[in-house]
Amino acid sequence: MMISPEAYYKMYLKGKSQTSVSEQIELFQNEIRRLKQLLESDPKNPEALTLPSPLTKIRYSREYLAMAKRALEEAGGHYEPTEEEGQDQSFNTALALMHRFTLEIGGYFSGHTKYQYTLSGDKVLFDAEHSFYLKPTNLPVYEPFTREEFLQDLAALHIGEWKPQYVNHNVLDGDDWSIRIEYEEED
Repeated sequence: MMISPEAYYKMYLKGKSQTSVSEQIELFQNEIRRLKQLLESDPKNPEALTLPSPLTKIRYSREYLAMAKRALEEAGGHYEPTEEEGQDQSFNTALALMHRFTLEIGGYFSGHTKYQYTLSGDKVLFDAEHSFYLKPTNLPVYEPFTREEFLQDLAALHIGEWKPQYVNHNVLDGDDWSIRIEYEEED
């Protein structure tokens, strides 16, 4: 059973020693790493099919980890990010310079869809194209969220921790996907 991050903090972290909190931090880091490896290596593993899902467990482990970092600071300690967290933070910092985000997804029989988000000032311009279907109009649509909201949502995906490529040699036919990020040119 999972509890709210605030309840976890009150029950297991608040007022604890640096050593005790550091042990909790290490447990969360290991659990996140284990769950990511489970999903990346064998999505048909019975544990990957249980509820709550590994993705939900990862999300809550990240929230518990944030509470543990807070408790460590309160205990006078200093949190040192892991290599993966450092890569993710660097990636998210670079997102501020992003101009366009493109996701392409599809398969041989269903065609491919290209979703393109172009950042223009504080707005996000959205366009979608499908390889089989014509659009009723070629005019892009402004999404009802801001640049800041879009970047926050991308940061929440922790793309900086992803592998550069995922290949499952056991799949002969299926959907494939790719992400391309274009950055503004610096003067």
